[in-house]
Amino acid sequence: MAGLRCSAIGAHLHNLSIRHLRSIKSFRGYATQETPGRSPLASRKQVTVTNDDGRVHWKELSVREKVARTTQQTFNFGIVLTGLVMTGGCAYFFYKEVLSTDSKTVQFNRAVDRVRSDPRVKEVLGSDHKIRAFGEPTWNRWARARPIASSTFKNSQGIEHFMMHFNVEGSLRRGVVNLHSFKAPGQAEWEYKYLALDVKGQPRIYLEKTDAAPAKDHSHFKFLGMEWRK
Repeated sequence: MAGLRCSAIGAHLHNLSIRHLRSIKSFRGYATQETPGRSPLASRKQVTVTNDDGRVHWKELSVREKVARTTQQTFNFGIVLTGLVMTGGCAYFFYKEVLSTDSKTVQFNRAVDRVRSDPRVKEVLGSDHKIRAFGEPTWNRWARARPIASSTFKNSQGIEHFMMHFNVEGSLRRGVVNLHSFKAPGQAEWEYKYLALDVKGQPRIYLEKTDAAPAKDHSHFKFLGMEWRK
């Protein structure tokens, strides 16, 4: 009897185990069928401003993720725009200070070439190969880029004036170059009013000098010994 009871109990437990396994399999199958319908957000990392690499399509983004991507792209566009503005500013500054005929650098180089090529300057200062030009003296005697004193202004007639002075030194002496150039409205090139070299103990050397002649008055004229006005 005991053996029969044990066999019955064993068979009952075996049936319960089979039913339990079937129920688990059916639950897993149900869960598997539900998986494809899950939200895409559950299978990937949330997109933020710092980790967005553009791989997730725009349609798959949530409202919050779209805001994050828009913010990131706006920030990147701002950086690019700032870089373009700075590049343009540097190019404009380089042109105005180095390439333009109105720049101080062009005016300085033009005057230095004129000074070095003049025979009188070579005689007073020394060989043209050893004549060097530099700006204002500084506390650092080894400084190569010394400031050059200059000023620009426009008079009441609209004529632009440029004034500059710098130092020159040759194998014999040193001196100071003073220049004054002007440019009338609509005029492309600058003209020298004067370009002169001053050396201590020596007479001033004018390399360029333009005496402004008084403007002619065409409002009246002489005819048959009489003055007529228009």
